[in-house]
Amino acid sequence: MKTILTLILILSSCDICFSQPEPIRISSKNFPESYILAEIFSKTITDGFPEQEVKLNLGMGGTGILFEALKSGDIDIYPEYTGTIAEAMLKRPELTTFHDITKALLPLGLVISRPLGFNNTYAFAVKKKTAQKYGLNTISDLAKFPDLRFAFSYEFLKRSDGYYALAKEYGLKHEAVRGMQHSLAYQAIETESVDLIDVYTTDAKIKKLDLKILEDDLDFFPRYDAVILARVDFARNNPAVWQKLKGLEAGIDSSKMVNMNALVDLEKRSFKEAASTFFETGGAFSKTGGIKYGQIWTKTKEHLFLVFVSLSFSIIIGVTLGCFAASFPWLRQSIFAVSGVIQTIPSLALLCFLIPFLGIGKAPALTALFLYGLLPIVRNTCSGIESIDNKLKETGYALGLTKFQILFWIEMPISMPGILAGIKTSAVINVGTATLAAFIGCGGLGSFIVTGLALNDISVVLHGAVPSAILALILQSLFEWVDKLLIPKGLRLANK
Repeated sequence: MKTILTLILILSSCDICFSQPEPIRISSKNFPESYILAEIFSKTITDGFPEQEVKLNLGMGGTGILFEALKSGDIDIYPEYTGTIAEAMLKRPELTTFHDITKALLPLGLVISRPLGFNNTYAFAVKKKTAQKYGLNTISDLAKFPDLRFAFSYEFLKRSDGYYALAKEYGLKHEAVRGMQHSLAYQAIETESVDLIDVYTTDAKIKKLDLKILEDDLDFFPRYDAVILARVDFARNNPAVWQKLKGLEAGIDSSKMVNMNALVDLEKRSFKEAASTFFETGGAFSKTGGIKYGQIWTKTKEHLFLVFVSLSFSIIIGVTLGCFAASFPWLRQSIFAVSGVIQTIPSLALLCFLIPFLGIGKAPALTALFLYGLLPIVRNTCSGIESIDNKLKETGYALGLTKFQILFWIEMPISMPGILAGIKTSAVINVGTATLAAFIGCGGLGSFIVTGLALNDISVVLHGAVPSAILALILQSLFEWVDKLLIPKGLRLANK
């Protein structure tokens, strides 16, 4: 017995000695600079600690999603900016120093590195010929021309230090203001669809499109020094890794960052290749556009998993709720109201709401898709059952059938065409909405769309959009076959 216990202790200690360290999870926002910085973080870790596994989850969306993912422990680190931390996360714009921001983050269990070396603040940009035409040199000059057309990123429009606060400070009263994905705004100003856009001062396209930055003459914009934002427990549990990452402090100046951004934005290199130039390594990585069919198939399988699992739950719960709504009129409005309200919530907002409870990854994505798929199934099931002639139900009762027997043997088969129509609608909605799962690190075909939008590269977007459209067509054909399988021939002929 003593020998056995000794052997167990030895094996346990060996398991501890040889167990692999927990993977470090690095994420980024959905614009090129954030992708590149995340790749730099990853290579810094793997170069210093070859045995350390790193998991990259890039392009997860905006500040809100990443902030919640970090607090909930679903990611360990990601690149952020001091201005964003103070304004959007802490809601304390008066915090401007490293010491004050660090102190305010500690109660949240978060910590930052010192600045990486460049200030990527917001700025307003116009074409040089537009600046010459109107005599634009400062942001204050815009007040003289209220007809100018503005386009800003959605985040900039919503931020407390964004456009509306700036407009109040500068006295701007422009009405032609639209929200637009950041990379698409450059395309809009290039084609002269808009006159002015918000830019990040390290954007490579500023020089390419020959844009002029308007002077922030009232010093409205705070500094946006790039930093590494991490959880305190990550830094505490991985002191050597954290110190290695802190070695990047003051090591990336503005010119280096602009050059790396240019490799991605202008030369269409991959994020990984752009990051490798920081370490002065060779360009042995593939270009951004070099997506292989194996990658498409992998993402398609992830997409199919999301669609079929969530749709299965939508069918089970949706049909059940539809039957309850038809059988109990006093419940109907409540069921319709709840499923209807869920349908009106913007999909990204619902995903953000679920992150604190379910984290990131498959759980919140499947939950959101399941909820979005309910309404068509609930309504079609209820209306299909209600449309059945009462005489058929009375005949069933006369034959001694119970309420549940009538439901399953008479009402459900007769209302099957309507139920399947609702399921078809729900399936098509799920295929499209599942692309948004990429914003919370769930993969799928949306990964290509998110990356393509960040790069303003239509070919990359199409790698996700085209398979999604094909999946929708395949599902439509599949349900045509299911119609023939589940709907009696007499009912199919009656419905024609």
